[in-house]
Amino acid sequence: MNGISTSASSGASSAARSLLLQLAAAAALGLVVLYGVAFAESPVAHNAAHDVRHVTVKPCH
Repeated sequence: MNGISTSASSGASSAARSLLLQLAAAAALGLVVLYGVAFAESPVAHNAAHDVRHVTVKPCH
C-alpha cells in the first residue's frame, strides 16, 4: 500500500512542477513580447502598444 501512495504523491509533484514550468514559460514569453513591442523600432507596433496601455488605464508616461 505504501508504494501506491508514494507513486501518487510523486505524480502530483511532477504535475505541479510541470504546471509551474508552464507558468514560468508563459510569463517569460509575455515579458519578451511586452518589451519587444514596447521598444520596437517600428512606430506602428510601438504606437499600438502605447494605445493599449491607455485603453486599459495603465500609466505609460
